[in-house]
Amino acid sequence: MSALGREPSRRGVAVVTGGSAGLGRAVVREFAAAGYDVAVLARGEDGLAGAVADVAAAGRRGLGLVTDVADHQQVETAADAVEAELGPITVWVNNAMATVFAEFTRTAPEDFERATAVTYGGFVNGTRAALRYMQPRDRGVVVQVGSALAHRGIPLQAAYCGAKHAIVGFTESVVTELLHQGSSVRVCTVHMPALNTPQFTWVKNDLPAHPQPVAPIYQPEVGARAVLFAAEHPRRRMWVGVSTAATIWGNRVAAPLLDRYLARTGYDGQQSPGDERPQVGDNLHGPVPGDHGAHGRFDARSHRRSPQAWLSRHRDLVAAAALGAATAATGLAVRGRSG
Repeated sequence: MSALGREPSRRGVAVVTGGSAGLGRAVVREFAAAGYDVAVLARGEDGLAGAVADVAAAGRRGLGLVTDVADHQQVETAADAVEAELGPITVWVNNAMATVFAEFTRTAPEDFERATAVTYGGFVNGTRAALRYMQPRDRGVVVQVGSALAHRGIPLQAAYCGAKHAIVGFTESVVTELLHQGSSVRVCTVHMPALNTPQFTWVKNDLPAHPQPVAPIYQPEVGARAVLFAAEHPRRRMWVGVSTAATIWGNRVAAPLLDRYLARTGYDGQQSPGDERPQVGDNLHGPVPGDHGAHGRFDARSHRRSPQAWLSRHRDLVAAAALGAATAATGLAVRGRSG
């Protein structure tokens, strides 16, 4: 499925895995609005069609490719199709994920393996496909969508936390190899907070109540803006949301205390008691029909902006302002003493 017929974008071509819903859908819209042509890789045809329509509505060329990112050959084939139909890949965003909410010992081995194959293996496959084209051209950016849970595991999400931790180690290895080669290709990681996405409506769930994100919750557009910024201003890593920064720093300085805190609060905090609304299905082993968009069911509790994320995107401006203020204060102090 495609929305072609326009002139190729001068900004380039962005590929977004898991771009049919949730954060990925918001990322697709963000890149299209910024003038990129966008290829969307996902399993569900309904969501792909919706995402391509979003790209077309922004006046850009879109291409939807039914792809299971856990299958490396499907990802390679998709990359070939993007290059053939849209042109050279400028940015590749690895975002696709799947998981199960359950205690580790209650998680079926096949479910754990599937979640790992998508959430970790999908990033490996996507990075390989992107580098196959980017390295010979010596340009391009790969953006890995990470999480605060890549640095701090929590109960009931062992599969997801393990995969996100693995992505960090994998990405560090790739970065060092690119540096060794003197490559201009950049690989960045953007670590996300809890986001209001359909994930909690279709995740495979073994909990007594409906799963929910741990507050504070942000709208997916907050994360999407950070992904676009990382693609256009590559840096090794970005943190989105004060909760992400607090989680990462807290785990560095007080991991045992966090173990005990999460043991007490992590179960109830990830469940929505009294929520009788049915889930739309289970997308772990196959797509859920329908176009589910970017937002989940927590709009009323979600923040549309993150001051921390704004500061992260404008850290050079903030540093310059701080330096200017310090210089002015020093000048005033000197004049005061000389007077």
